[in-house]
This record gives sequence, structure tokens and C-alpha cells, in this order.
Amino acid sequence: MSPPGPPTPDPTSAPLASTSATSLSIWGWGSLGLVLFLVTFGPFAIFYFAFYILCFVGGGFVVTLLFGKSNSEKYLEQCEHSFLPCTSVGIPKCMEEMKREARPIKIDRRLTGANIIDEPLQQVIQFSLRDYVQYWYYTLSDDESFLLEIRQALQYALVQFSARSKETDWQPYFTTRLVDDFGTHLRVFRKAQQRIAEKGDQMKDQAEELVDTFFEVEVEMEKEVCRDLVCTSPKDEEGFLRDLCEVLLYILLPPGDFQNKIMRYFVREILSRGILLPLINQLSDPDYINQYVIWMIRDSNCNYEAFMNIIKLSDNVGELEAVKDKASEELQYLRSLDTAGDDINTIKNQINSLLYVIKVCDSRIQRLQSGKEIDTVKLAANFGKLCTVPLDHILVDNVALQFFMDYMQQTGGQAHLFFWMTVEGYRVTAQQQLEVLQSRQKDGKHQTNQTKGLLRAAAFGVYEQYLSEKASPRVNIDDNLVAKLAETLNHEDPTPEIFDDIQRKVYELMLRDERFYPSFKQNVLYVRMLAELDMLKDPSFRGSDDGEGESFNGSPTGSINLSLDDLSNVPSDETVQLHAYISDTVYADYDPYAVAGVCNDHGKTYALYAITVHRRSPNSEETWKTYRRYSDFHDFHMRITEQFENLANILKLPGKKTFNNMDREFLEKRKKDLNAYLQLLLNPEMMKASPALAHYVYDFLENKAYSKGKGDFARKVPPLIQKTYSDPDHCRVAAPIDDNVDDNIPLRVMLLLMDEVFDLKERNQWLRRNIKNLLQQLIRATYGDTINRKIVDHVDWMTSPEQVADAVKRFRDAFWPNGILAETVPRRDKAIRMRTRVAGKTKLLEVMPDELKHIIGAETTRKGILRVFEMFQHTQLNKRMVYVFLERFLETLFPQNKFHELFNKLHSRSKQMQRYKQRLHSTQAPSLQKR
Repeated sequence: MSPPGPPTPDPTSAPLASTSATSLSIWGWGSLGLVLFLVTFGPFAIFYFAFYILCFVGGGFVVTLLFGKSNSEKYLEQCEHSFLPCTSVGIPKCMEEMKREARPIKIDRRLTGANIIDEPLQQVIQFSLRDYVQYWYYTLSDDESFLLEIRQALQYALVQFSARSKETDWQPYFTTRLVDDFGTHLRVFRKAQQRIAEKGDQMKDQAEELVDTFFEVEVEMEKEVCRDLVCTSPKDEEGFLRDLCEVLLYILLPPGDFQNKIMRYFVREILSRGILLPLINQLSDPDYINQYVIWMIRDSNCNYEAFMNIIKLSDNVGELEAVKDKASEELQYLRSLDTAGDDINTIKNQINSLLYVIKVCDSRIQRLQSGKEIDTVKLAANFGKLCTVPLDHILVDNVALQFFMDYMQQTGGQAHLFFWMTVEGYRVTAQQQLEVLQSRQKDGKHQTNQTKGLLRAAAFGVYEQYLSEKASPRVNIDDNLVAKLAETLNHEDPTPEIFDDIQRKVYELMLRDERFYPSFKQNVLYVRMLAELDMLKDPSFRGSDDGEGESFNGSPTGSINLSLDDLSNVPSDETVQLHAYISDTVYADYDPYAVAGVCNDHGKTYALYAITVHRRSPNSEETWKTYRRYSDFHDFHMRITEQFENLANILKLPGKKTFNNMDREFLEKRKKDLNAYLQLLLNPEMMKASPALAHYVYDFLENKAYSKGKGDFARKVPPLIQKTYSDPDHCRVAAPIDDNVDDNIPLRVMLLLMDEVFDLKERNQWLRRNIKNLLQQLIRATYGDTINRKIVDHVDWMTSPEQVADAVKRFRDAFWPNGILAETVPRRDKAIRMRTRVAGKTKLLEVMPDELKHIIGAETTRKGILRVFEMFQHTQLNKRMVYVFLERFLETLFPQNKFHELFNKLHSRSKQMQRYKQRLHSTQAPSLQKR
């Protein structure tokens, strides 16, 4: 084995060793230099060195920036003084053409085809552009092409709108949809009030709660739409109007103009925020509505009694405080006057009146603030001292009868009352049929068997319905009388008096039995009846339709059985001649026996016609004067036209007038017309053609108080036997009244409004049927069969160019008086607005005719009128009604554009609608799970 040799050197080790030696030498020299530098210059020398380097770099940067800026400025100056090369020929020509187009452009000012409408419309367009666009546009540009485009777009839209309007039949909108929408709005408000009343708790903000409840009821009734957001949120309202205006522009503008977004947005904002929104805000303002109501009935003077009733019934503390403050101000002024003589008595009376007003206001405010509201009906019932209304009075008065009917239904005695009413109607109808039969027999026409068969069927119907063993409920009466009646029906011809004995017994039963009339006088319904008759404070009974007091003989049979037979002492000799004429018109306040004196009934006046009557016979001659009201003539006319049908086409009574019926000129004209009526009635040929008519005429002209209440009820009950002789199938006992009155426009409108204003559908249906019959008679007597034609003509007149032009002018003058944009009217002081409310309610109650109170009751009338007035005192609810009218208007104007679906989508964000859907889903979910 050879010994190991020396180790072989690694080729990479030499470079590594040299590198490490070099780095050590650099660090060594660097450290030595740093130590020498610190020893020489001190420890802070390093900071000075860094600062010097920073200053050097910054100075170089500043020098470079300044040098570049100066060079740039020199370069820009050279560019400004340099000249571009010449342009081509086309550009100057284009500029010349643009300058030529700037000349004035002629505008076609025709819009609707009627110059009387186009002129004010053009002014409205000009004023709108001037006040909403031009005042800021000219600060941006002098080019008027954009303004011309907006004007042409507006004019084109108006032309299309006018064309659509001419093609639309507006009669259904004004006579059906408008009335239905108002009735629905009132119904929703009434139900919202009832729902709040059921809660019973005193809410801090009842107005806000009423608005929320109103829209809650609306969505329950409409089921598809609720307008709460539009009516309560200004932001959502503006968005709704913008969307609506954009849809209208899409329909009315040509596609090219509609695609121009800038122009479209400007027109949309002008229409929505410049025109529609201010108009809707004004129409929805309760103070504006109250002022308009007062202006509409400005001819009616405020009655002190009506004013005090409003104060005593007011539940608004703000109204009472406003009246109290004004009364205190007037009181202070009167006390500061220095008067003497006769004036001092007048001022003392005024001071006493003001003190009484202040006292009533204070008392009412304290009661409202304490929350101790007093029910006047309960107070009167507990007081016990109530005036007594006889049963025979109740049975002949519509208002009183409905309360007695409700009570009899509660006690199970309705069969007795209905039997009495049915027999009363049967008697009158049977008398009419027999008189017609007699007149036809004189003329040689024979229909005896047919008429008697109808009477027998009617009598048997009454017997089967109330007296037979099968009747349910059955009238409990003496069996002997019932058996005697059955015997008579089987073997004798029925007469009008066939049920009199049993009817008299039923009357005695209702009068004496403690379950009926005696207990009724102790019931709260009796007190409410007195309130409706306005007898809680005035014990005088008003039995007739126009408020006259009426005397009864105390016997029910006296008012039931009064007929022409009682006038047997009237001479019927043809040699007796009767002449009469109206010699004068006098005023009286209440007393029908007044001649020229004045009697006071709360200041209520009416006219009496003095009739001079001459009665001449071969042996004697008499002359006397009698006094009759127009309502007496009307009642007399109703009697004779019902008894003698042929007179209805011959005699025409002058029409009624509700307002301003005490005007001198009107009374003179009515006097002449009534004179002509009398002369035609007393014509010998007329008397000869209808001999029985003399009894009626003599009774009417006799020198005594005219008794028109007796028999009123019988005439207002629908006849049990229809006056037809050809088809006996139509002759039914107690046939129901057909409510299909759509063909009779005024009857439908009046019945719908009375249903909703006075809540008739929730009350006794008998009263509603009688009101319908009364309205039918009134309309037929006033207009006959031409009423629908007159209404259609009136709608045509409302949409005529003259009326449309007048409406546009009123709009122009309201927004731009004297051509200047009207400033925003400052909101009136709260006290003034509250006093305006009181004045509006007072005038509304004062203008209501007394006939309406006697038909449906004073309390019901007062509550209905105040409910309508209260409905208009909420801005949100007024906006809802305005938007409903606007929606129906657009649906009528654009029937092909599915506006109904569009409005449902626009109102789909309603919170009430979402909550309603959630409640509906939660109620339907359990039933779906069960399935």
C-alpha cells in the first residue's frame, strides 16, 4: 500500500477567499473614513450633509419647472399668431344657411277649431313658457329653436286632446261615473267614521287616525287600488304626476318628439309641477272649499238659531275658540262705544247675545277637553218629561212611523202594524178601482168581473198573509171577527171597508197593549223619534209634509175612514155655480188661519194665497175668502189626479221652487199660474165630465183650515193593485219596488246621494221605498218624461265651446291675473279658517229645505249634512277625490289605452295595499293547508 499523497486543491476556494478579503477591506476603510469624519466635523455633520443634498435636488427641480413654463408660454404665443390653412367652401355655406334659418317662424295657432277656446289657450301656453322656461333659458342661449319645439309639442298635444274630447260621449261620465265616485268616497268616509267610533278611545290625533282608517277602508272596498301614498306623501305625489304626464305625452305626441328626452322632460315638468300640482292643491284645500260653499249660497242669510245649533254641536275646540275670540273682540268694541238714546238698548241686546255666545263656547270647550260628552238622546230619555205624540199621529207621519216600525219588529208585533198599513193601502186602492169601474160603466165599457176579481184576489191575499191559520206571523185577533171576514170573502163581493172592523181592533190592541205603544213611549227609539221630529225642545207636533200643525179628532177611525162620503152635505145640483180666483198674496209665518197678521215660528215665513169664492144657486148667493198655501194646492192636485186619471194630462200645477221662493216677482207669476189652474178646474165642462170632482173642489175652497195630513199615508203607500186592466198577472199584493232606476237619470242620482248622505240603506227599507216613490212623483210632476233629454242637453251645454272657453279663461285669470304669474297666496290665519268653517256649516244647515227634514227627519238631515261638510275638511281625503275624478276622466277620454290597469300599477306601492294583501294571504293560507 502506497502512502497517501498530498491533498488536491479545490478550484472554487480561491475566488471565495479573494471576495471575502475584498469586502473586509471595503468595510474596514469605510469604517475608518466614518470615524475620521465624525472626529473631524462632529456627530451632527451627517444631518447637515443630508440637508445639503435635499436642497440641491429641490433647487434643480424648481429651475427646470420655471424654464419649462417660460418656454411653453413662448410656444403658445407663437401658436396664437400662427394662421391655419384655408378651409373648404362647404363650411362657410353651412354657416350662412344656419344664419338664414334664425329668421322668425310662423306658428299655426289653431288648436281646437274654436277661436273662442284657442285664444285663451294660446295665452296660457305663452304665460307658461315665459314664467317656467324663458326666464332662465335666455341666460344660457339666445337661440329660440328649443322654445319653439316646446311650444309646438304643447300645441300638438292640445290638438290631439281636443280631437279625443270631441269624439267622447261625456254624458255617462257626468251622470253616472262622477256621481258613483262621489257616493263611493262618501261611503268610505262614513264607514271610516263608524270604525273609529267603534274603537271608543280618545285618540291624540283623531284627524290622522281618520285618514289612516279611511285608506284602510278604501283598500277593503276597492280591493285593487289604494291612493294613500299619492295623497299623503308629496314626493310620491310628484312622482305620480310625472309618470302620468309622461304617459299622456306618449299618447298625444308624435314618436319623434317623444324621443327627444330634453324637450319631453321640460314639457312634463311644466304640466306636472307648473299646472296640475298647484291646481290639485287648490281644489283640495279645505279652506278654499269652505269659501266656495259660502259663495255658492251667498244669497242665504245666516240664521241665529242655526248658528247656535252649530256651536252647541261642534266637536272642534279650534272652531269654538275662534268664535269665542271674535265674540270677545266684538264685545270689547261695543263696550267702548259712547251711545245714548235708542241706540243703547240695541247695543245692550247685542252685548247680551255676545255674552251668551261666549258662555256657550266656554261650556262646550270645557266639556270637550274633559272628555265628558253628553248624549242628548240619553239625557232626554232619563229626564222623563217628554211630549206625547198620539199613536194616530205616528201612523200618518213617515218619520215617526219608521221608528215605531223598528220597535214593533223588536217586540214581535210587526204583524199587527203591517196588517194595519196593508189594509190602509188596500182601502185606497179599492176605492180607486171602484170609481174607475163606475166611470167606465157610464161610458159603456164593461169590466166588472175583471175588477172584482182583482179586488177579491187582493182581499184574499191580505187574509192569507195575516189572518189565516197558515199566516206566519199571524195577527192575534178575535176569532169570531176572523170567521165573519172569511164568510164575507167567500159569499160577497169585497168592498173597501171589508177589513175596517178588524183594523179597528188591531189599532186598539196596539194602543192599549203594554207591549206596544205604551212601552214604545218609554223606549229610546221614542226619544230618537222626537229628535228626528225636532220635538225635544219644541213640543208642537208637525204632522204634515211642510211643517204645518195639524189637528186630529182623537179617534183613529176618524183619520182612517175619512172619505168623500163624509161630504154628503155638499150640494150636487148642476144649477149650483162655483167661481173662484186668487185676489191677493199675503205673508204669514206659521198660522194657516192668518189673514194679514204675522205669527212667529222661528222666523220661518211662507206665502198665503187669498182665494175669493162665489157660490151661486137659484135660491141663494154666497161669497167668502179662504187662504191656502202652495203646498195645499199641491196636496189637492195629488188627490184629484189619483182619483181621476184623465185630469193628470189636463191640469198642470205650477212647479215647485226650493230656493228664493219668497221673491215678489216669483210669487206674482205663481199667483197667475194658480189662477189659471183654478179657472180650468172650475170649467163647467170639466165638472160635468167628472161629477165626483165637485166634492173635492168644494172641500178645498171651503172657508176652513185645509186638512191635508189625513190620508197622506195611504197615498204614499204603493198601491196593492196596479192600475192595469189588460194583464191580471201584474196585479200582485204588496209587490216589491223595483230598484232598477238606471234609465231615470235624476232619480238614480238623487236616490244614490240620499242613500249615502243620510245612510238610508242602513235604516228602515220602508222609508227608502217611500222616499223613492216621492222622488218619482216629484220628478214626474216637475219634468215629466223629458227629464233625461234635458239632462243630456245640459251635459252638451257644459261641454260646448262657450263653456270650455269660459273655464279656460277662469283658469288663466286665476293663475295669471292681469297676465302676471300669481304669487303663492299666504295661508290664512287659523282663527279665520275656523270661523269660515262655522259659517259654512251654518249656511248649509240654513239652506236645507224643511220638506227634507219632514221626509227623513231633522236629526238625520242634520247629521247627513254635517257628515258631508266634515268630509271636505281633510286635505288628504280631498286629494283622493280629485285624483279619482281625474282617473275616471282619463279612462273616459282614452278608453283604448287601458288606463285602469295603468293606475293600478302606479298605486301598487301603497303600504295599505301591501298590508291588505298580507292579511288576505294569511287568512287564505289555513284554508289552503286544509285542502
